[in-house]
Amino acid sequence: MKYLMAVTGALLLLFVIGHMVGNLQIFAGREAINRYGQLLHASGELLWAVRLGLLAVVVLHLGSAVKLSLDNKAARPVAYAEYKPLGSTYASRTMLMSGLIVLAFIIFHLLHYTVRAQAVNLTGQDFEAFKEALPNGEHRHDVYKMMIVGFRNVWVSAFYALGVGLLCLHLSHGASSLFQSLGWKNDAYRPGLDRLARVLAVVIFLGYISIPVAILLAYGKDL
Repeated sequence: MKYLMAVTGALLLLFVIGHMVGNLQIFAGREAINRYGQLLHASGELLWAVRLGLLAVVVLHLGSAVKLSLDNKAARPVAYAEYKPLGSTYASRTMLMSGLIVLAFIIFHLLHYTVRAQAVNLTGQDFEAFKEALPNGEHRHDVYKMMIVGFRNVWVSAFYALGVGLLCLHLSHGASSLFQSLGWKNDAYRPGLDRLARVLAVVIFLGYISIPVAILLAYGKDL
């Protein structure tokens, strides 16, 4: 179970980084982010294969985490009289809880920007109708407008910040512990890996949160 959770966690970490790099193209302007979105959707069956693969990875990661948690509880059915954690961080003690909350955030995020359900965007606008006219007379989905309009809502941006914050709290421990689970961590470079995981979590948080913050501060106001 630990091997499974480590491998699936590594795959999800790579996706989180790649998704952040793709989203940050919004700062390169409308053409860059819309071209990126067009490229993704042009892949057709490949895109759906990736989506289904990611869904399977998420299910396996969460399932292995729940199984390990239940096994740990079964191994000690009687609780400590007084619980005083030693050597563990808040992030490590709340991995399952933060993981479940992040799952709820991911579902909301998918409904918001992938499914583009009007019930969750809180703007009253139909994101599916956002189109950009191309010089050849064709149209493509206006990802730039969708992101600007979506994050202009302070409640959406606040929930996004909360979700990304919990994700990065999760990663601050998970990115390092996956090496432990795979047996690639020893006392010599344990501190370095732990620090690297925390730095990576901060970088990812700042990268993701920079988008709604910039939009709330009037980036894209000329839309």
